[in-house]
Amino acid sequence: MRKNIVAGNWKMNLDYEQGVSLFSEIVNMAKDEVIGAQEVVVCSPAIHLSSIAKLSSGVGNVHFGAQNIHQAESGAYTGEIAALQVKSVGAEYVILGHSERRAFFKETDALLADKTNAALKHQLKPIFCIGETKEERESGSFFDVIKTQLEAGLFHLSATEFAQVVLAYEPVWAIGTGLTASPEQAQEVHAFIRATVAEKYGEAVADDTSILYGGSCNPSNAESLFSQKDIDGGLIGGASLKSRDFLDIVKVFNAK
Repeated sequence: MRKNIVAGNWKMNLDYEQGVSLFSEIVNMAKDEVIGAQEVVVCSPAIHLSSIAKLSSGVGNVHFGAQNIHQAESGAYTGEIAALQVKSVGAEYVILGHSERRAFFKETDALLADKTNAALKHQLKPIFCIGETKEERESGSFFDVIKTQLEAGLFHLSATEFAQVVLAYEPVWAIGTGLTASPEQAQEVHAFIRATVAEKYGEAVADDTSILYGGSCNPSNAESLFSQKDIDGGLIGGASLKSRDFLDIVKVFNAK
Protein backbone atom coordinates (compact mmCIF):
# COMPACT_ATOMS: atom_id res chain seq x y z
CA MET A 1 0.00 0.00 0.00
CA ARG A 2 1.31 3.43 -0.90
CA LYS A 3 1.69 6.00 1.85
CA ASN A 4 -0.23 9.20 2.38
CA ILE A 5 2.38 11.91 2.88
CA VAL A 6 2.15 15.61 3.64
CA ALA A 7 5.54 17.25 3.16
CA GLY A 8 6.34 20.83 4.07
CA ASN A 9 8.86 22.81 2.04
CA TRP A 10 10.07 25.78 4.08
CA LYS A 11 12.10 27.07 1.13
CA MET A 12 14.50 29.91 2.10
CA ASN A 13 12.56 31.04 5.16
CA LEU A 14 12.99 31.19 8.96
CA ASP A 15 16.06 31.98 10.99
CA TYR A 16 17.47 29.43 13.44
CA GLU A 17 15.16 30.22 16.37
CA GLN A 18 12.09 30.50 14.17
CA GLY A 19 12.80 27.12 12.62
CA VAL A 20 13.26 25.42 15.98
CA SER A 21 10.06 27.02 17.26
CA LEU A 22 7.97 26.01 14.25
CA PHE A 23 9.23 22.44 14.18
CA SER A 24 8.64 22.11 17.93
CA GLU A 25 5.05 23.22 17.41
CA ILE A 26 4.56 20.69 14.61
CA VAL A 27 6.01 17.84 16.67
CA ASN A 28 3.93 18.70 19.75
CA MET A 29 0.74 19.05 17.75
CA ALA A 30 1.42 15.74 16.02
CA LYS A 31 1.81 14.12 19.46
CA ASP A 32 -1.29 15.73 20.97
CA GLU A 33 -3.73 15.46 18.09
CA VAL A 34 -5.07 12.27 16.60
CA ILE A 35 -3.15 11.60 13.40
CA GLY A 36 -3.50 8.38 11.45
CA ALA A 37 -0.90 6.49 9.47
CA GLN A 38 -0.04 9.43 7.19
CA GLU A 39 3.54 10.62 7.25
CA VAL A 40 4.45 14.18 8.15
CA VAL A 41 7.66 15.42 6.50
CA VAL A 42 9.39 18.77 6.94
CA CYS A 43 12.05 19.76 4.42
CA SER A 44 14.01 22.64 5.88
CA PRO A 45 17.01 24.80 4.98
CA ALA A 46 20.28 23.10 5.88
CA ILE A 47 20.84 25.27 8.97
CA HIS A 48 17.91 23.57 10.70
CA LEU A 49 18.65 19.92 9.96
CA SER A 50 20.67 19.07 13.07
CA SER A 51 18.23 20.82 15.40
CA ILE A 52 15.07 19.29 14.05
CA ALA A 53 16.75 15.88 14.05
CA LYS A 54 16.88 16.08 17.84
CA LEU A 55 13.30 17.34 18.11
CA SER A 56 11.87 14.61 15.86
CA SER A 57 13.51 11.75 17.74
CA GLY A 58 10.90 9.31 19.00
CA VAL A 59 8.00 10.89 17.13
CA GLY A 60 7.11 8.05 14.80
CA ASN A 61 5.12 9.81 12.08
CA VAL A 62 7.19 13.01 11.86
CA HIS A 63 10.15 12.91 9.47
CA PHE A 64 12.48 15.48 7.97
CA GLY A 65 14.65 16.11 4.99
CA ALA A 66 16.64 18.58 2.93
CA GLN A 67 15.57 20.76 0.02
CA ASN A 68 18.45 19.88 -2.28
CA ILE A 69 21.74 17.98 -2.55
CA HIS A 70 24.74 18.11 -4.84
CA GLN A 71 25.28 15.16 -7.14
CA ALA A 72 28.93 14.63 -6.09
CA GLU A 73 29.99 12.56 -3.12
CA SER A 74 32.23 15.36 -1.82
CA GLY A 75 34.67 17.92 -3.14
CA ALA A 76 35.37 21.55 -3.95
CA TYR A 77 31.78 22.69 -4.36
CA THR A 78 31.57 25.74 -2.13
CA GLY A 79 28.11 26.33 -0.71
CA GLU A 80 26.72 22.93 -1.67
CA ILE A 81 25.65 20.00 0.52
CA ALA A 82 26.18 16.30 -0.19
CA ALA A 83 23.77 13.43 0.30
CA LEU A 84 26.12 11.86 2.84
CA GLN A 85 26.10 15.07 4.89
CA VAL A 86 22.31 15.22 4.89
CA LYS A 87 22.01 11.57 5.82
CA SER A 88 24.56 11.95 8.62
CA VAL A 89 22.12 14.03 10.68
CA GLY A 90 19.38 11.41 10.33
CA ALA A 91 17.35 12.91 7.49
CA GLU A 92 15.19 10.55 5.46
CA TYR A 93 14.03 12.69 2.52
CA VAL A 94 15.32 15.22 0.01
CA ILE A 95 13.38 17.33 -2.47
CA LEU A 96 14.79 17.08 -5.99
CA GLY A 97 13.76 18.87 -9.17
CA HIS A 98 11.58 21.53 -7.59
CA SER A 99 10.44 23.97 -10.26
CA GLU A 100 12.38 26.76 -8.57
CA ARG A 101 15.59 24.71 -8.85
CA ARG A 102 14.81 23.96 -12.49
CA ALA A 103 13.98 27.58 -13.32
CA PHE A 104 16.42 29.63 -11.22
CA PHE A 105 19.39 27.25 -11.16
CA LYS A 106 18.85 25.66 -14.59
CA GLU A 107 18.81 22.10 -13.26
CA THR A 108 18.35 19.66 -16.14
CA ASP A 109 16.76 16.24 -16.19
CA ALA A 110 20.22 14.68 -16.64
CA LEU A 111 21.55 16.50 -13.57
CA LEU A 112 18.51 15.43 -11.56
CA ALA A 113 19.10 11.82 -12.58
CA ASP A 114 22.60 12.12 -11.07
CA LYS A 115 21.21 13.74 -7.91
CA THR A 116 18.66 10.94 -7.59
CA ASN A 117 21.45 8.38 -7.79
CA ALA A 118 23.37 10.23 -5.06
CA ALA A 119 20.31 10.35 -2.81
CA LEU A 120 19.52 6.67 -3.19
CA LYS A 121 23.15 5.68 -2.62
CA HIS A 122 22.84 7.16 0.87
CA GLN A 123 19.33 5.90 1.59
CA LEU A 124 17.62 9.26 1.16
CA LYS A 125 14.13 9.12 -0.32
CA PRO A 126 13.79 11.63 -3.15
CA ILE A 127 10.63 13.70 -3.37
CA PHE A 128 11.00 14.16 -7.11
CA CYS A 129 9.10 17.12 -8.56
CA ILE A 130 7.63 17.25 -12.05
CA GLY A 131 5.23 19.66 -13.67
CA GLU A 132 4.46 22.09 -16.46
CA THR A 133 4.66 25.85 -16.91
CA LYS A 134 1.71 28.05 -17.80
CA GLU A 135 2.80 28.09 -21.44
CA GLU A 136 3.08 24.29 -21.55
CA ARG A 137 -0.35 23.92 -19.97
CA GLU A 138 -1.95 26.33 -22.43
CA SER A 139 -0.26 24.73 -25.45
CA GLY A 140 -1.50 21.29 -24.45
CA SER A 141 2.01 19.84 -24.32
CA PHE A 142 2.02 19.24 -20.57
CA PHE A 143 1.62 15.46 -20.76
CA ASP A 144 4.68 15.25 -23.02
CA VAL A 145 6.64 17.52 -20.68
CA ILE A 146 5.81 15.43 -17.64
CA LYS A 147 6.57 12.15 -19.41
CA THR A 148 9.96 13.49 -20.51
CA GLN A 149 10.79 14.61 -16.97
CA LEU A 150 9.96 11.14 -15.65
CA GLU A 151 11.83 9.26 -18.36
CA ALA A 152 14.97 11.41 -18.32
CA GLY A 153 15.13 11.94 -14.57
CA LEU A 154 14.03 8.62 -13.12
CA PHE A 155 13.46 5.81 -15.57
CA HIS A 156 17.09 4.73 -15.54
CA LEU A 157 16.38 3.30 -12.05
CA SER A 158 15.62 -0.33 -11.35
CA ALA A 159 12.15 -1.14 -10.03
CA THR A 160 13.62 -1.64 -6.56
CA GLU A 161 15.32 1.76 -6.68
CA PHE A 162 12.26 3.49 -8.08
CA ALA A 163 10.17 2.13 -5.20
CA GLN A 164 12.09 4.50 -2.88
CA VAL A 165 10.98 7.59 -4.82
CA VAL A 166 8.03 9.82 -3.95
CA LEU A 167 6.68 11.86 -6.87
CA ALA A 168 5.30 15.38 -6.54
CA TYR A 169 3.24 16.93 -9.33
CA GLU A 170 3.57 20.69 -9.17
CA PRO A 171 1.90 22.75 -11.88
CA VAL A 172 4.43 25.57 -12.05
CA TRP A 173 1.67 28.07 -12.86
CA ALA A 174 0.09 27.33 -9.45
CA ILE A 175 3.17 27.81 -7.23
CA GLY A 176 3.11 31.01 -5.22
CA THR A 177 0.50 32.50 -7.51
CA GLY A 178 -2.61 31.74 -5.49
CA LEU A 179 -3.84 29.66 -8.42
CA THR A 180 -4.57 25.98 -7.85
CA ALA A 181 -5.25 23.19 -10.28
CA SER A 182 -8.82 22.05 -9.87
CA PRO A 183 -9.22 18.64 -8.23
CA GLU A 184 -10.18 17.28 -11.64
CA GLN A 185 -7.14 18.81 -13.37
CA ALA A 186 -4.83 17.49 -10.67
CA GLN A 187 -6.39 14.02 -10.75
CA GLU A 188 -6.07 13.86 -14.53
CA VAL A 189 -2.32 14.48 -14.32
CA HIS A 190 -1.79 12.21 -11.32
CA ALA A 191 -3.57 9.39 -13.15
CA PHE A 192 -1.38 10.01 -16.20
CA ILE A 193 1.76 9.90 -14.05
CA ARG A 194 0.69 6.61 -12.46
CA ALA A 195 -0.11 5.13 -15.86
CA THR A 196 3.29 6.23 -17.18
CA VAL A 197 5.02 4.58 -14.22
CA ALA A 198 2.97 1.42 -14.83
CA GLU A 199 4.11 1.29 -18.46
CA LYS A 200 7.73 1.30 -17.29
CA TYR A 201 7.66 -0.70 -14.04
CA GLY A 202 4.32 -2.50 -13.98
CA GLU A 203 1.03 -1.99 -12.17
CA ALA A 204 2.26 -3.16 -8.77
CA VAL A 205 5.05 -0.58 -8.60
CA ALA A 206 2.75 2.15 -9.90
CA ASP A 207 0.07 1.30 -7.34
CA ASP A 208 2.63 1.57 -4.54
CA THR A 209 4.05 4.92 -5.69
CA SER A 210 3.00 7.93 -3.62
CA ILE A 211 2.22 10.94 -5.81
CA LEU A 212 1.81 14.27 -4.04
CA TYR A 213 0.20 17.47 -5.27
CA GLY A 214 2.17 20.70 -4.92
CA GLY A 215 0.74 24.04 -5.90
CA SER A 216 -0.95 26.45 -3.47
CA CYS A 217 -2.44 23.63 -1.39
CA ASN A 218 -3.97 24.95 1.83
CA PRO A 219 -6.49 23.89 4.52
CA SER A 220 -9.43 25.12 2.45
CA ASN A 221 -8.71 23.09 -0.69
CA ALA A 222 -6.76 20.10 0.69
CA GLU A 223 -9.85 17.96 1.28
CA SER A 224 -11.11 18.29 -2.30
CA LEU A 225 -7.64 17.55 -3.68
CA PHE A 226 -6.83 14.63 -1.37
CA SER A 227 -10.20 13.00 -2.06
CA GLN A 228 -9.05 12.24 -5.61
CA LYS A 229 -8.15 8.62 -6.32
CA ASP A 230 -4.53 9.18 -7.35
CA ILE A 231 -3.54 12.08 -5.07
CA ASP A 232 -1.71 10.70 -2.05
CA GLY A 233 -0.87 13.92 -0.22
CA GLY A 234 0.77 17.26 -0.75
CA LEU A 235 4.06 19.10 -1.05
CA ILE A 236 3.15 22.22 0.87
CA GLY A 237 4.91 25.57 0.54
CA GLY A 238 3.50 28.67 2.26
CA ALA A 239 1.03 26.82 4.46
CA SER A 240 3.85 24.72 5.95
CA LEU A 241 5.20 27.86 7.64
CA LYS A 242 2.14 27.98 9.93
CA SER A 243 1.88 25.00 12.25
CA ARG A 244 -1.92 25.11 12.53
CA ASP A 245 -2.46 25.29 8.79
CA PHE A 246 0.07 22.55 8.16
CA LEU A 247 -1.44 20.15 10.70
CA ASP A 248 -4.94 20.88 9.43
CA ILE A 249 -3.79 19.75 5.99
CA VAL A 250 -2.23 16.62 7.51
CA LYS A 251 -5.44 15.83 9.35
CA VAL A 252 -7.52 15.85 6.17
CA PHE A 253 -6.55 12.19 5.88
CA ASN A 254 -8.19 11.40 9.23
CA ALA A 255 -11.57 11.73 7.55
CA LYS A 256 -10.73 9.40 4.65
